[in-house]
Amino acid sequence: MIPLTDVDRSPLQFPIVTVSVVGANVFMFFLELIGGDAFILRWSLIPSQITAGRDLITLLTAMFMHGGWLHIVGNMVFLWAFGPEVEDAMGRARYVAFYLLGGLIASFAQVLVAPSSTTPNLGASGAIAAVMGAFLITYPRDRIKTLLMIGFFVTVRLVPAVVLVGLWFITQLFSEVGAVVAGDQGGIAYMAHIGGFAFGALAARLFEPRRR
Repeated sequence: MIPLTDVDRSPLQFPIVTVSVVGANVFMFFLELIGGDAFILRWSLIPSQITAGRDLITLLTAMFMHGGWLHIVGNMVFLWAFGPEVEDAMGRARYVAFYLLGGLIASFAQVLVAPSSTTPNLGASGAIAAVMGAFLITYPRDRIKTLLMIGFFVTVRLVPAVVLVGLWFITQLFSEVGAVVAGDQGGIAYMAHIGGFAFGALAARLFEPRRR
């Protein structure tokens, strides 16, 4: 399931922060293409380095990097589906703080489960998971225009946010359990997704103005 947009509401303000975040990710990705593996290794998050207290700046830089075209396109599609409405609910300044803090907490969650890993971690997924968690709490009944692909069958359907986001989160939980059982924490950073989502769901109301 690929979310496209919220059909039940439109932001009252132009989502400048979400657009800027997308722009920052695209800019960083082109720097990766230019700089190659040396650039990626320098600015990706390596858990063992963080555990040793080194390269802490990568906690920030890694959340704007991606491992390929599908990675960045997929993440930006998810961000655009949920980000503008959350930005509208929180306000621009609060949303910036929320997004960055969500990404940092997601990174720490991944480091926590694999503190000695030397595999580079990169991607905006943890911060976007926080946005999805906030969306679920703020607009659970909104319908999301969603691209459904089952084998060769492709269609567009309206799926309630609570179903779409809920299924996504359950998938992350089972995937993390599978990774733990298999002893493999070097692939997709499922724990970062879980940590970011949990932060977003728990902290969403704290970042919204009291008038809401």
